[in-house]
Amino acid sequence: MAADIRELASLLGFSRVALIGHDRGARVGLQLARDTPELVGRLAVLDNVPTAVIFAEMNARLAAGQWWFLFNQVADLPEALIAGREEAWLRYFFTSWCHDPQALAPGEFAEYVRAYSQPGAVRGACNDYRAGQQDVAQDDQDAGRTLTCPVLALWGADFEWVGKAYDVAGIWAQIADDLVTVELSGCGHLPHEERPAEVNGHLLSFLEGWKG
Repeated sequence: MAADIRELASLLGFSRVALIGHDRGARVGLQLARDTPELVGRLAVLDNVPTAVIFAEMNARLAAGQWWFLFNQVADLPEALIAGREEAWLRYFFTSWCHDPQALAPGEFAEYVRAYSQPGAVRGACNDYRAGQQDVAQDDQDAGRTLTCPVLALWGADFEWVGKAYDVAGIWAQIADDLVTVELSGCGHLPHEERPAEVNGHLLSFLEGWKG
């Protein structure tokens, strides 16, 4: 996926980009910044820690709470159980992962359901998790290689399985030489949906003066 973004940037004629990614997208952004440092001028990662950290620190409590990392890697079964039940599947995550279970308006939630209900969407999402071993191998291979571009790490303080589970600032401090951290209180896993004005403000501040 990082290679796809690199090729897209080339196709569009961009030789330098600022990249913003949330959760899975942040993992892709990190890999792109590691593989092609000359392309990524600034990187913002929202509510994320690298895959290698997830599995290195996995224990009984975290496995019970982060069960989707394991369930989504099972061959074919997740697709069979989720197909036709996309709304119930997504509603579970969007209500339990947000500090305010009603953070998304009905129309906003419906758009997620529409997208996730498209042919191949569930399989694509599961295949992303099925690549977990490759993610970990890449993270391990890149261990010790720090990013030199400015990095913004922003996360919700009240998400049980990121902000409350990990030292997010400390983890990213080992990855980025030039790091800005923002922890949003009263916010869960979807800061861009739960607190869009604040998140946009932090992003604009981080990108101030950026010239790609």
